[in-house]
Amino acid sequence: MHITMQEKINAARSAQQVWAKQSWKDRVRSIKLLVPYLAEHGEEIAAIISRENGKTMVDALATEVVPATLGVRYYCRLGKKFMHLRPIKGGSVLLANKRSSLVYQPYGVVGIISPWNYPFAIPFSEVVMALLAGNAVILKVASNTLQVGRVLAAAFESLPLPEGLFHYIEIPGKEAGPAMISGGVDKLFFTGSTAVGRELMALAAPRLLPLVLELGGADAAIIRADADLERAAAGLVWAGLANAGQSCGGAQRLFVHQSVYDEFLAILTRRVQALRVGPSFIGDEPQWDCDMGCMTSRQQKEEVRRQVQACLDAGARIAARSPSGDMDGPGLDFPALILNDVKPDMPIMGEEVFGPVMAVVPVSGDDEAIALVNNSIYGLTGSVWTSDIKRGYAIAQRLRAGAVMINDHLMSHGLAETPWGGFGA
Repeated sequence: MHITMQEKINAARSAQQVWAKQSWKDRVRSIKLLVPYLAEHGEEIAAIISRENGKTMVDALATEVVPATLGVRYYCRLGKKFMHLRPIKGGSVLLANKRSSLVYQPYGVVGIISPWNYPFAIPFSEVVMALLAGNAVILKVASNTLQVGRVLAAAFESLPLPEGLFHYIEIPGKEAGPAMISGGVDKLFFTGSTAVGRELMALAAPRLLPLVLELGGADAAIIRADADLERAAAGLVWAGLANAGQSCGGAQRLFVHQSVYDEFLAILTRRVQALRVGPSFIGDEPQWDCDMGCMTSRQQKEEVRRQVQACLDAGARIAARSPSGDMDGPGLDFPALILNDVKPDMPIMGEEVFGPVMAVVPVSGDDEAIALVNNSIYGLTGSVWTSDIKRGYAIAQRLRAGAVMINDHLMSHGLAETPWGGFGA
């Protein structure tokens, strides 16, 4: 018997009313069972992520399974403190007889539409937070990572939750948002493209529905003259090329002080030329000697190939590439690429290039670097590489980005204690 979205949301709302009455301690008792579940099934989950998304087993374990485990432990341990009733200090002696408090209440039914690039870790933490806060959840994962969605659903379905509190659905992506919004969810989380985020915002507007949107990125790094260049190159190879560059918070535009530009590019080139690129699995065997896996879909590979070719046609050069990976071949492997001689109007500078491609640009100093970083419609993350930490923080405060890291990049998604958000598109 087919159950409509409206019926699922209604069932979730009934279950949520029961769940919200449970004490924090009781909700934690149920949710924290995810920790031993992940310990028991972690390698199996990582293998499914690796097969379906294309990232290596090491990448799947390090950026999906481990952060999920750390996150659920963190939220169970400290969530009560975050949501505890908070007295509000009075603002005037004239009203000293008044008492005010801030009280947190669940939204009700939370809809989550998750992406294919981190198909396990991103929705996992969102579901955990929503459930712990007393909500019900309707989860829709990306259509090209359904196997990951099913193992994620199995984890939550193993918990002693009220029947109907958690629903996992499989419908086409273009139908999910409209169905959830018209079906009556009380809040919607979406991680994906900026274009779809705009569509969802328009659909949500008539209901004034609260949205959380995490969209695109073309994130930048500033490498100062006093930076540890070996560390910067190593960190940015990770930030730009892990998950085959399919990370919204990865590094795409590298602005390097002109006095160390040649030296930094040489170090970066050496590291990129040493990368082993290929499929994360051959048959049933994981390829543990593979440094960078494949792209997730043919569509995404073709889009990145188009963007790279547009840069090359406009005068950019390939300064470095990995020995393996075929940009034009039939497989999903794609070489790691470093571009230089880039111009502001090229895709690598203005668009989100969701693949293993970085541009290296010389700059005269901090002010020019900051201006170039901020000359983007995107502002998700960024990084500053310097031995002068005080100066690094001062630069970070001038960057139009939601999360700025000093001498590191693409790690804040693994820190459950940090906020996550950005500016612009």
